[in-house]
Amino acid sequence: MSRILAIDTATEACSVAVKDGNKVYSQFEVCPQQHSQKLLPMVDAVLSEAGLTLTDIDCLAYGRGPGSFTGVRIATGMIQGLAFGSERPVAGVSTLAAMAQQAMQESGKTTAYVAIDARMGEVYFAAFTLNDGLAESLTDEQVCAPEAAATQLEQPNAVLAGTGWDAYAVLNEYKEQHAAEVVVLYPNAEAMLPLAERLYQQGGAVTAGNVEPVYLRDKVTWKKLPGRE
Repeated sequence: MSRILAIDTATEACSVAVKDGNKVYSQFEVCPQQHSQKLLPMVDAVLSEAGLTLTDIDCLAYGRGPGSFTGVRIATGMIQGLAFGSERPVAGVSTLAAMAQQAMQESGKTTAYVAIDARMGEVYFAAFTLNDGLAESLTDEQVCAPEAAATQLEQPNAVLAGTGWDAYAVLNEYKEQHAAEVVVLYPNAEAMLPLAERLYQQGGAVTAGNVEPVYLRDKVTWKKLPGRE
């Protein structure tokens, strides 16, 4: 089994997790605007707890977004630095998929709707199902008006994740109507581990130079490395 280190800073939360065989070591903290100070010490602490160094890791993983522009950039830059230093491959995991993964695991349900408040009257939204124990998308990841997300809520017995359900009346209406529960507010690196492992085993990991975040909003771009325009 693979050894994987995952990090995430895409929302108000900052998290790090390591998978070593069947053992998982993780730290999770809601710490708005402190990600850049917290992340590296958390990486060091989790690796130390696992009794591993970066060179023991098979694959690095990170929450590639969508989420806060600054947060996604911090994780992307950090994982690039770790990958260059260790020459390890990188698996970019959707923050929405990670939230769906955790929500379905915790609730026992097989459909999850994820809506993160994206500000500016929009949400980051996607729907997921559980396939072979892993979150699989039913819709495209999108940034859209909450009203547009509401038209895609076809399953009454779904579990919910994200900050969008309480932020917008039309989404809260679905939650109340179906007595649906929001069980996960923020992505957690621990929930990214099985998704990252699948990517790694299927050859979906990339080199440090090919790491790119996902913003969904077109006007924000990641400055690529020289020669990768």
